[in-house]
Amino acid sequence: MDSHIKKVYVPMTETGFYILLCLREEAHGYGIVKKTEQLTHGEIKISPGTLYGSLSKMEKDGLIQFIREEENRKIYCITELGKQVLDLEMKRIERLYESMEEAK
Repeated sequence: MDSHIKKVYVPMTETGFYILLCLREEAHGYGIVKKTEQLTHGEIKISPGTLYGSLSKMEKDGLIQFIREEENRKIYCITELGKQVLDLEMKRIERLYESMEEAK
């Protein structure tokens, strides 16, 4: 992973985090939106503009890839690079949580 990817994606926005988290299984944009709402109990609602801008950037940067089109919906999945970035972010979040618990 090059330094540009680390600089741009770690720490990650919540939108970016949930997109990569959801794309561990193949999904289309609307599926990502619904899964994110489900995982966050409705607290995070990704707007179409934010979603499709993020998908485009992540695809260009090699974190996700287009798989196929079904009923005019693009299906994406996470790449190996995307998995590495997601793993880094998950470790960062775990470290933050552990620090918070120790500070209590």
